[in-house]
Amino acid sequence: MKKTITSALVYFLIGLAILGFVTALITNALGFLTSLLLSLTIGAVIFGLVYFFLIRKRQPNDIRKYRKAVKQSKQKYNYRNNYSKMQPTPIKQNTSHKKINHSLKQNRKNIPQLRVINGNKQKKKNRASL
Repeated sequence: MKKTITSALVYFLIGLAILGFVTALITNALGFLTSLLLSLTIGAVIFGLVYFFLIRKRQPNDIRKYRKAVKQSKQKYNYRNNYSKMQPTPIKQNTSHKKINHSLKQNRKNIPQLRVINGNKQKKKNRASL
């Protein structure tokens, strides 16, 4: 009984909304379109503000932990992103093989090490006990 009353009320309200929409289009189409555009603009501005101040700052816990680990790694190993500032150096003809190997070993040692973050891994099932 309550379902029939509420469904009838909903259909009645939808019918009134359609009637008002058609009436507004027939009598004052330009005013209706301007009010529609104005309400859409205000809605977009409100959504943008809510997203910018509330939703954007929420990040998953894993991303926060990863960024914290990267920051700690950069601080620990003094890693700086100087790739854009690097300029090609002229190749020296009298370089020895030992110097090249030594510089490669140093470059490998300076690679930043990231901390491992434990995720939500499921425990492996003991398949022998099935």
